[in-house]
Amino acid sequence: MATATEKAGSSAVTTTDPHSPVYDAPDAGEAGQPLTGRPWMYRARRFGPIKVPAYASPPFQLGLVAFVCFLCPGMFNAVNGLGGGGQFSATTSNNSNVALYSTFSVVGFFAGTFANRMGIKLTLSLGGMGYFIYIASYLSYNHNQNAGFPIFAGALLGVCAGLLWCAQGAIMMSYPPEASKGRYISWFWMIFNLGAVLGSLIPLGQNLHSSSGTVNDGTYIGFMVLTFIGTVLAWTLVDARHVQRADGSHVVLMKHPTWQSELVGLYETLRTDTWVILLFPMFFASNWFYTYQFNDVNLAKFNVRTRALNGLLYWTSQIIGAYVFGYALDSRVRRSIRAKGAWVTLFVITMAVWGGGYAWQKQYTRAEVSAEDYVKMDWTTSGYAGPMFLYMFYGFYDAAWQTCVYWFMGALTNNGRKLANFAGFYKGIQSAGAAIIFRIDAIEAPYMNLFASCWGLLAGSLLIALPLIMLKVRDTVPLEEDVKFSDETIEEVMPTLARENDNERVS
Repeated sequence: MATATEKAGSSAVTTTDPHSPVYDAPDAGEAGQPLTGRPWMYRARRFGPIKVPAYASPPFQLGLVAFVCFLCPGMFNAVNGLGGGGQFSATTSNNSNVALYSTFSVVGFFAGTFANRMGIKLTLSLGGMGYFIYIASYLSYNHNQNAGFPIFAGALLGVCAGLLWCAQGAIMMSYPPEASKGRYISWFWMIFNLGAVLGSLIPLGQNLHSSSGTVNDGTYIGFMVLTFIGTVLAWTLVDARHVQRADGSHVVLMKHPTWQSELVGLYETLRTDTWVILLFPMFFASNWFYTYQFNDVNLAKFNVRTRALNGLLYWTSQIIGAYVFGYALDSRVRRSIRAKGAWVTLFVITMAVWGGGYAWQKQYTRAEVSAEDYVKMDWTTSGYAGPMFLYMFYGFYDAAWQTCVYWFMGALTNNGRKLANFAGFYKGIQSAGAAIIFRIDAIEAPYMNLFASCWGLLAGSLLIALPLIMLKVRDTVPLEEDVKFSDETIEEVMPTLARENDNERVS
C-alpha cells in the first residue's frame, strides 16, 4: 500500500499516489529515472497543516498557470463582462474585439508550433503582456475617446492571447495522468474564473452607488495592476521537460524541436488525427455566445452597477459548473461511457438553458433599448430575479461546454506536442467565430438573430461531434502510441514508481 512519509528532520511530505496534489518525485537514480531539474523542485513541503505539492509537479505548475490566467484573461473577462468594455457604447469595444479575435484566430491556429519550438514557459510569458496594454487602452479612451488605441491593443492582444492560451491548454491536457484530466481542467477553470469573480468586485465596489453608463478610472487602473502581476508570474514556471508526475513519468515532448519539425508536426497532427476536425464546430461555437451575453443582454438591459453584479454571478456560476463537470468526467465509469454521458448532458442543458434564453429575448429589441429615453434595469427593479438567474445559468453552461471540449481533446492523446496543436486549433477556430460575431453585433443585427445563431451553432456542433465521441474516445491511450509523435522513447517517459492504490490520499 502506498504511504505518505515525513522524513526525519524535514518538513517534506511524500506519496506515490499519482492523483494526489502532494507527492515527492523519486530521487535521481532511485528508480532508474534521473531528475531533469534541480532536486529542490521535486520536494513536496508541509507548512503546518498546509501541504504544498512539489514545485515541478503537475498540480503546482497547473496552479501557477491558473493564477496567470486568473490575473490576465480573468481581468479581461471581467472588463468585457461589463459590456462594451465598460464604455457606454459597445461600438469601440466591438471593433477592438474584431481586431483581437482576427489576429487571435490566425496566431492561435499555428500557436502549437510556437509552443513546441519555444517551450511552454516562454510562450506563456510572452502571451501575458498583451492584457496589460489592452486594459490601458480603455483607460486612455475614457479621457480622449481615441478609438485607434483600443483597436491596436486588441490586435496586439490577439497575438499574445493566441500564445498564452495554447501554452495553457497544452499544460492542462498533457501534464495530468489520464484518470485526473477532468479534475485538472476543473481546478484550472475554477481558479481562472475566480479572477473574473474578483475582477467583477472592483467595478461593483467602484460603482456601487452609481447608475451611470461607464466605469471610472480606478476600475481600469486596478485591472492594469493585476494584469501586470500576472505577466511577471508567468516567468516562474519550470520548463515542461522538468515536470515529473507522482509515478515518475514525464510529459511526452520533442527533445530537439526545430521550426521545420514543428511546422511539419502541425500538418501531421491533422493527418494522423483527422477525426479531431469533427470538434471544430464546437471550437467555433465556444466563444460565439459571449458577444450576445455580454453586449446584447448585460449591456443592453442593465445599468453599470447591475452589470457588475451580473458579471460577479456569471463567473461564480462558471466555478460551480467547472467543479460539477470536471469531477463528473473523472468518475469511475469507463471513459468511453463518460464521454457519451457528457455529450447527452450537454445536449440536454443546451436545450434547457437556451430555451429559457429565448423566452427572455422575446421581451425586447435593439431598437427599444437604443431609444434615448430608455431606462436600464437596476437590481432594485421589479422582475430582476428572472434575468439574474438566466445569466447565472449562462455562466454555468459556458463552464460545462469548455470543460467538456478540453476533456474530449485530452481523451484523444496524452502527447504534449500533439495536445499543444489541439489547443492551438481550439483557440484559433474559437477566435475566428468570436471575430465574426463581434462584427455582426457591431453592425447592429437584431438581437433575436444573434440569439438564434448562438443556439443553432451550439446544438448543431454537438450533433457533428457525436461520431467522434462514439467511435474515437477510448478508455485509455497506450504509451506506445503517444511516443510515436515525438523523438522520445518509452523508457524516457514511462512511470518509474509502482502504484498500489490509485485512490490513496495524503491524510
